[in-house]
Amino acid sequence: MQSPFPGMDPYLEGYMWPDVHHELASEIRADLAQQISPRYVARISTYTVEDTSPEEEVGIMYPDVEVLKKPAQVKEEETVMASTSKSKALTPATVSIPGPKPIEVRIPLVEIRDRAQNQLITAIEILSPVNKRKPGLVPYREKRQRLHRAGVHLLEIDLLRRGQRPIQYIYLPRSPYMVSLARGEEEQISIWAFGLNDKAPVLPVPLKQPDEDARLDLGEALRRIYQRGLYHLSINYKEAPSPPPLLEEEQAWMADLLAEIRQI
Repeated sequence: MQSPFPGMDPYLEGYMWPDVHHELASEIRADLAQQISPRYVARISTYTVEDTSPEEEVGIMYPDVEVLKKPAQVKEEETVMASTSKSKALTPATVSIPGPKPIEVRIPLVEIRDRAQNQLITAIEILSPVNKRKPGLVPYREKRQRLHRAGVHLLEIDLLRRGQRPIQYIYLPRSPYMVSLARGEEEQISIWAFGLNDKAPVLPVPLKQPDEDARLDLGEALRRIYQRGLYHLSINYKEAPSPPPLLEEEQAWMADLLAEIRQI
């Protein structure tokens, strides 16, 4: 079964996203490897980020992780007695609750490297939720700057509606999904913005001069991983997609799109 959406399926943004992320990186690598060999190679690299998610994000991304919540009944009397036994000069804490525990997240990205020198030419980042909120947003923005200073091209694919976009520009298009390309030798950034009812773009993947750009059909990559992963078996299209809520016009369009599926 194919996704009913023409481009990005918003139902893939929830707890299945880590699987979608890895599958999409693998699909992009396989597609590009055929185009750029033998002068270049496409490789998957991973880096680890500690995710101190708010509780609502843990519920979306890590449904099997127990969220530490404030106990329903806190034994305040025991806390006071323990504190006063150590020092009468200190004001005892009202309650003691568990602190947030970070979750280690492994993030895959695709690297295009020159085969002769193993030089990094292009990085293809598929954004994770941790890249789009603090504290992970800050080091990710710093990483973007380092790549640009090193002359590395950065193709950034953002298929998540929630979170803050790393690009800091007040006139960014207001769209659910966005792809940006920062070429290492240029100061301007190319933007592809698309919505729920749009096809995903066909993108250029820069190589070294004077070689022509490779071609990445993002929509075709999404279609392939949806079918290969049998994602429809894990999706209930009768429910709303994961947060944030859709705009009214998006909800109306989606209701028409999914009307037949929701009747089954």
